[in-house]
Amino acid sequence: MGPAEPLKARLDGSLIEASSPNFDARTTPPDMVVIHYTGMESGEAALARLRDPEAKVSAHYLIERDGRTFRLVPEERRAWHAGVSYWRGNRDVNIRSLGVELVNPGEEHGYLPFPDAQVEALLSLLQQMRTRWSISDEDIVGHSDVAPSRKVDPGHLFPWKRLAEAGHGLWTEPTPAPGAPLCEGDDGPGVFLVQAGLTRLGYDCARSGAFDRTTRTIVEAFQRHWRPERVDGLMDGETRARLMALLKLQAG
Repeated sequence: MGPAEPLKARLDGSLIEASSPNFDARTTPPDMVVIHYTGMESGEAALARLRDPEAKVSAHYLIERDGRTFRLVPEERRAWHAGVSYWRGNRDVNIRSLGVELVNPGEEHGYLPFPDAQVEALLSLLQQMRTRWSISDEDIVGHSDVAPSRKVDPGHLFPWKRLAEAGHGLWTEPTPAPGAPLCEGDDGPGVFLVQAGLTRLGYDCARSGAFDRTTRTIVEAFQRHWRPERVDGLMDGETRARLMALLKLQAG
């Protein structure tokens, strides 16, 4: 189906077929989900771009703000949504992931909270995907987690806690750890341990012992997901405690 052709009827009462030509073959079954926001002024514009063969971008699903869910690429195929990215040792995130775009104007066009209808549709979709594929909680992440130097979506307003409470993803709110915050320009064993922890969780964080700009960017990405109340790039006691608690959850 080309981008100018009309959408097909709903498939099963919940999905609307809106096929995109922008995909290729997988070489491994998907085992993670990457959540995005569209970052465009309207859902119609985002849908058109994701179906435009010249754009060479796509996702498996797009969810409108009213909960309407469009299927663009079959889950068995590799959609082009993550770009240059990394998570838990893998530098081809597209080959192992399912991409979900949520209609939201994003930081450039007036970032908005995600409405209940949209979040409920996402929860339903996640439940369905996880019956078909083996996807662990630690591998349900945002675009900013896999590409922190380039992306900030789905942003600090995305309800990661609500997803985790519904059984999808990791979340923790431990007591803040003692100690002075680490920041850009610091170095030493404490920085090395933070970098090692971020790497173990999944980020591409070089363990140099120097709190450089790249480390700060990764800390900001971590905070957008797991400490969204304040995204400042400082590894303070609260951020450190959440990282350590998440690593314990990850270890099982």
